[in-house]
Amino acid sequence: QVQLVESGGGLVQAGGSLRLSCAASGRTFTGWTMGWFRQAPGKEREFVAASIGWSTTTYYADSVKGRFTISRDNAKNTLSLQMSSLKPEDTAVYYCAADVAGEPAYYTPRPYDYWGQGTQVTVSS
Repeated sequence: QVQLVESGGGLVQAGGSLRLSCAASGRTFTGWTMGWFRQAPGKEREFVAASIGWSTTTYYADSVKGRFTISRDNAKNTLSLQMSSLKPEDTAVYYCAADVAGEPAYYTPRPYDYWGQGTQVTVSS
């Protein structure tokens, strides 16, 4: 059974930084597409960033490009999201997700097979 556990959320002032981590257990995730999504109150879950398995390819939502960096350590089965220049509109619950088959639609929640429980990020103005 695959489990994803996020950590690193918290309260930060606008302009600050946070680093989220996601630890995967149960299987090696080297070939998986790993993604970060977020969901603010009253809004749909939205794509933040993805790291494609067996490659160094990464993708970002336009809203976070240049401010967030996704990275993975396949040896440790961990995924990270370094967030800088945070804005109040980045406030949301952030979820780590795993797509075992590596489907092309990395930017939607649909292909992802496993999800973490989420970690709250709050950015104050």
